[in-house]
Amino acid sequence: MKHTGIIVATVIVVVGLTAVYYSGVFNNQLHIFNHAPTLTIAYPGNETSLSRLVMVSGTAHDPDGDDQITDIQIKIDSNNWTDAQGTNLWSYDWNTNAGPDGTITISARAYDGNNYSPVQSISVTVANEQVMSSGTHRWAVFVAAANFPPDNKSKLGNGGLYLAENMSDYFITQLGYDTDHVIVLFDDGWIRTDNGYGTKQTTLQQLPHPYKITYGGATRDNVIATLDEVINESNQYSDSEVFLWFFNHGYGNPDARNGGKVLQSSALYLWDSLITDKDLGAILQPLKSHRTTVIVDACYSGGFADRTVASLPTSIFMKSGIPRNGRVIMTGASKFDVGYASTTQGPLFTLLWYQGLQGAADGYRPGPLNLGRPTHLKLFHDGKVSVEEAFYYAKYQLRTNKDFQTYKGMRPQINDRFPNRLLNLGGLILGQSK
Repeated sequence: MKHTGIIVATVIVVVGLTAVYYSGVFNNQLHIFNHAPTLTIAYPGNETSLSRLVMVSGTAHDPDGDDQITDIQIKIDSNNWTDAQGTNLWSYDWNTNAGPDGTITISARAYDGNNYSPVQSISVTVANEQVMSSGTHRWAVFVAAANFPPDNKSKLGNGGLYLAENMSDYFITQLGYDTDHVIVLFDDGWIRTDNGYGTKQTTLQQLPHPYKITYGGATRDNVIATLDEVINESNQYSDSEVFLWFFNHGYGNPDARNGGKVLQSSALYLWDSLITDKDLGAILQPLKSHRTTVIVDACYSGGFADRTVASLPTSIFMKSGIPRNGRVIMTGASKFDVGYASTTQGPLFTLLWYQGLQGAADGYRPGPLNLGRPTHLKLFHDGKVSVEEAFYYAKYQLRTNKDFQTYKGMRPQINDRFPNRLLNLGGLILGQSK
């Protein structure tokens, strides 16, 4: 029996050593025979025509089964390889206005830490036309960054996107805005499952849309590039009309008195950074259009209109530089108050403002202390609704409608300089030529 035990022990030792030895061989073989990843470009399609902002997107896969894609790189024509965002689902923001028109090759490759995938390439045509097909000189930009916080409790859902698309349709069909001059920037350009609370599903540009408008992510680079392009294009025309809408989380401290905004600028979140009221003022400084409407619907946003509460101006040291002659600036809340939004319908102030713009606000006036009031005088009922009338309609509803009593503390603000404060009788009516 003792002899047998020794034999068994010896076998165990031999087998154990053998396993260690072959383990090293297998590891070396796995390293040698690592399969290269695969990659596809899902958007845009080959031989398509593109303009303005384009989100190149696709998928990548590791056939070894662990999906260990470490990097996606993209190359536009002869430029250097540059990193895209994401791995298995990836995307890259490409501003076609930054380069020449014509035939462009887009190439992409994936890397798994050991090998690159075969390069995938498509050919597209960039055609950034400067002439509007409708002959009108109107631009509209809708910006919403709603789902960037890490915790779901703070996310705002896709309601802002749905509202932006509804307003875009109205601007195109009812106000004469050309589809080529309507831009929607939302989150990072991806639609996520569960109304924005889930995982990446598809890009905005891959979804079917009734109109060919420009879609992209609400990143700082995209916002600045878009506004710069709108400014440069609209400045070519003396009758240009510009509409800018921002819906995001406002920056402030809800636990501090007045949101901590007494000696701070108003600010809002884009997808990847903050933008202050002074930042936006500096960006809009070159804009010449005397028919400009800016709406910022966010918490603590009154500083964008150079207002605190009750139309009281901010101090000279805190002015944003956004209000100017020919501009109407509105905010969904005061500088010291939070705003409210539906995750499926969008921000409350803009919902009411848009409702008023479609006809309900005809005849609304500022009233005492700019609180907003309806009037029955036929003089003010002309069948047309100005952006100011829509503002006072929204403010009146928040103050008097029992359905909104919980939210009346928002105290929206306005800085009206169209054509200027003293001579403003009719207000700025969107889509109306001089």
